[in-house]
Amino acid sequence: MNTCRLAFAGNPNAGKTTLFNTLTGARQHVGNYPGITVERKEGQLRHDDCDLAIVDLPGCYSLTAYSQEELVAREVLVNERPDLVVNVTDATKLERHLYLTVQFLELGVPLLLALNMMDDVRARGLQIDQQRLAEGLGCPVVGVVARSGEGRQQLLDSAIVAARQRQGGWQGLQLSYGPDIDPVLEDLSNRIAAAGLLAQRYPARWLALKYIEGDDQILALGQQTDSSLSRQLEETVDQLREHCLKTLNTFPEAIIADYRYGFIHTLLKETLTYPQTTNRLDVTDKIDQVLTHKLAGPLLMLGLLYAMFHITFTLGEYPMQALEWLFGLIGDGVRALLPEGHLQSLLVSGIIDGVGGVLGFVPLIIIMFLMIAFLEDSGYMARVAYMLDKVFRTFGLHGSSVMPFIISGGIAGGCAVPGVMAARTLRSPREKLATILTAPFMPCGAKIPVFLLLIGAFFANHRPLIMFLITLTAWAMALLVARLLRSTLIRGESTPFVMELPPYRWPTLQGLLIHTWERTWEYIRKAGTVILAISVLLWTAMTFPTLDAGSLAAFDQQRTTIAQQLNESEAQQEALAAIDRAESTAALKHSFAGRLGQMLEPVSQWAGFNWRTNIALLGGVAAKEVIVSTLGTAYSLGEVDVEEADSLVERIQQDPDWNQAAALAVILFVLLYAPCFVTLVVMARESSWGWACFALLFNSALAFALACLVYQTGLRLL
Repeated sequence: MNTCRLAFAGNPNAGKTTLFNTLTGARQHVGNYPGITVERKEGQLRHDDCDLAIVDLPGCYSLTAYSQEELVAREVLVNERPDLVVNVTDATKLERHLYLTVQFLELGVPLLLALNMMDDVRARGLQIDQQRLAEGLGCPVVGVVARSGEGRQQLLDSAIVAARQRQGGWQGLQLSYGPDIDPVLEDLSNRIAAAGLLAQRYPARWLALKYIEGDDQILALGQQTDSSLSRQLEETVDQLREHCLKTLNTFPEAIIADYRYGFIHTLLKETLTYPQTTNRLDVTDKIDQVLTHKLAGPLLMLGLLYAMFHITFTLGEYPMQALEWLFGLIGDGVRALLPEGHLQSLLVSGIIDGVGGVLGFVPLIIIMFLMIAFLEDSGYMARVAYMLDKVFRTFGLHGSSVMPFIISGGIAGGCAVPGVMAARTLRSPREKLATILTAPFMPCGAKIPVFLLLIGAFFANHRPLIMFLITLTAWAMALLVARLLRSTLIRGESTPFVMELPPYRWPTLQGLLIHTWERTWEYIRKAGTVILAISVLLWTAMTFPTLDAGSLAAFDQQRTTIAQQLNESEAQQEALAAIDRAESTAALKHSFAGRLGQMLEPVSQWAGFNWRTNIALLGGVAAKEVIVSTLGTAYSLGEVDVEEADSLVERIQQDPDWNQAAALAVILFVLLYAPCFVTLVVMARESSWGWACFALLFNSALAFALACLVYQTGLRLL
């Protein structure tokens, strides 16, 4: 076997992805599973004489398909049949993490158990007899430290040996589940095996267990394959359920879980040794006493958030200025090489000023993503979810809604698309829908360039504070709207929140760089594809139709008059430049986009939006990153003096339609209005097109009403 396919699986926060990154490094690619939007990571490496292909499965707590992640993990195992499953566990929490291990063994997949965080095991004085644990489970056991690479060689050696020994063969672990379950399980297994029900995909005994546990996906497959047999099996399970309720006052699935934990407990009694003194707190517990304190925890969280923005603006200012200078230099070079005309305008105004306006914020984005990756990899983000649980429950949401909000950009810089998809982990349909509808309020990475632009133009002395307040506003509005929806359109009780907090870990440099690069590259890739295409389309809409011959002749007549009245002088040059600017503005107003922007202006001016801003905001419905590029194009087309090629910030500052009140109104509107088109598609996929259209209309109406309120109030206060 010169090639080997491995699947990395395990509970969330077990270090599975960290180990995957440590082994594969940059030799990995990210996509989606066919037909669904759950992320799929694959990587390759060569070890000795074997080429290893590794897939990093979504984190899950069991193989019963409660969430789409758990269903995906199971389907990859049964459909793709990897040569070996590497089950990554947190060795400090073996009793909980081995529950998934037992389910892998029951399914019969070739398994290797990777005990991660062995450095923490040693620090706590624990001892794990890996040999006896391997004998008890019937699979190889290897200790590793994912973040440092400790145990890497042994893990790969053992994985290749185990895969070659099993040759892809499945051998299911058969546990006893007591006198009430075992006879029925045996009967169901025999009937399934005799009929060959789903025999090509699942072992008969495992399939029988899923019937007893009431696995919806398995029941549906059984009905599709053999409805008569499936109905008989379900009737037998119903009888078992009634028997267990009458005699034991519990359900069959609870009995099965108890016997699994009993097996794990017995196994750990023989293999896990605790230190003599067990009353001391470990480092994680000591840190949590401060960071998750009822009063100090939230205050520290807010302070950390503010510090993150302060660092971002302080460190990112100079590289951002350097990029602005670079794109300005490129634009000047193109102007010098090409004659005036539509081609020069397309390249300079449509592409360089459009896409360049977005890419100019890459330094700030990199710094912010790097700090977010540090907070995530260290384990602090899970504490944020824990601290906010009670707050979310007050507003009719679930503690698990915190992570979709954070992923959408709750600490700034995420994306609403994976945030909406992350709501799949919520089992209550009402809480899931409320989360999906409010997650797009978060300040995602696409909105941040707009905020940075306007903050730099009108609040340069208070940039961290304004960015901090924007984030707090997003959370407040999301919670208030959630409360409104849960009290009216999506009524229902909240469900309890259970979450395992991972230990604090010092993130590895490799992990931070990989996570930062993945997010930054996604941002850059959008600028080079989606934003480039939309920028060209918007440039076309802002260029055509051109001014008629009569209008052009009128401007030429004005130039001739100025040339006759004023000899070569500075006054003549200023007058001619003013005519050029007036002609460019008139041409922009005459274009398709300009006409649409002006048509909306009688209404939009109540919120302080001029016709140029209207064009940009309409483009933002396609992708929020386009707002900055469209403003860059609009102000570039209206500014023709090459000697005064100021940055977009300076051009906006010089526009009399803009002021601090208008800037705040635009910031609030961009924060809250319609989700981008891709997010709307995902929202429709996760709920329905009806709810996606509701988000489009409701969010935009709410955003405009609040923008009007802010602008009108601001005019009276400023």
